[in-house]
Amino acid sequence: MIGFAVRRIVMAFPTLLAISFVVFMVLHLAPGDPMAQLPMSVPPDVRQRLRDALGLDQPALVQYGKWLVQLFWVEPLVVIDGWTQNSALLGWLPDTHFSDGYQRVISWQSKAPAMQVIAQRLPQTLHVVGGAYVIGSLLALPIGFYAAYRQFGLFDRVSTFGTMLGLALPPFFTGPLMILIFSIWLGWVPAVYDTTLSVTGWDSLKAQLAQMVLPVLVLSVQTTAQISRYVRVAVLDQLRLDFVRTARAKGAGDLRVLTGHVLRNAMIPIVTVLALGVPSVFGGAIITENVFLVNGIGHLLVSALQASDLPLVLTLTFLFAVIIVSCNIVADVLYRMLDPRIADA
Repeated sequence: MIGFAVRRIVMAFPTLLAISFVVFMVLHLAPGDPMAQLPMSVPPDVRQRLRDALGLDQPALVQYGKWLVQLFWVEPLVVIDGWTQNSALLGWLPDTHFSDGYQRVISWQSKAPAMQVIAQRLPQTLHVVGGAYVIGSLLALPIGFYAAYRQFGLFDRVSTFGTMLGLALPPFFTGPLMILIFSIWLGWVPAVYDTTLSVTGWDSLKAQLAQMVLPVLVLSVQTTAQISRYVRVAVLDQLRLDFVRTARAKGAGDLRVLTGHVLRNAMIPIVTVLALGVPSVFGGAIITENVFLVNGIGHLLVSALQASDLPLVLTLTFLFAVIIVSCNIVADVLYRMLDPRIADA
């Protein structure tokens, strides 16, 4: 199993390298000059030094090579320095300064390191996306399972209608609709997400949970609708197989048949859907964060695109690619754990 996981991880590196090259070349063709955003008071020699540091006067392949070095060599050195200087786990080690003197990936918009900007925004996205995906998955599994068990019954028909409605309504529609109903009409929860709120006590915790309700609800509705349909189909496929009919013919009860025979085999495609569904939630978060003004990486990506901040857009896009590839690896490993007969290829 460990060897299988290692092979999948090793195979992911060429994939990520190819993705980074394609994304870089596409973004390189986009219009925009970072020097145009500098104030007119900046002297020409300073502008030229900044241009040389960013490699803007060099060919695209040279710029791509610089970006690779900055992202895969300099940024890990920055992380190591941070661990030895500020980490509670490794703070006892001598302080390192491996990244001193190296040029990092700089955001044209904020003039700060791109990874530093992303690290500041990422917790907000994880709170919303993580909460939505956990809630959506926990709701989808029993809904899909019971709908398949009671096929064509009232619950199955109602859940099918609900899931189709959830899939048909995009977040940019359900988001304003939720704001209109629960914030404006009923006044139960705030319409705007306050990213400056710090949880220091019970009152601030309630305020944090209240402002998370709407964005989490919007994302979890779509997650529940998507996953529950796959769960229903996977369970129905197992219920129609011969071994289920044989178990029932031998006198096994419904609970034993469902938990002992159907559930394990049905979990193989379900696990794949759960793992591969994480990137789609991040994609939905891009829209949801802009609707509710959540200061996460989705909102950051849109603002970076509007400002033609290519280094930040490139780094964020590559981060989403890493998430997608990582979820594929997790799906492969879990697939292998549930069914060892799957080949190692």
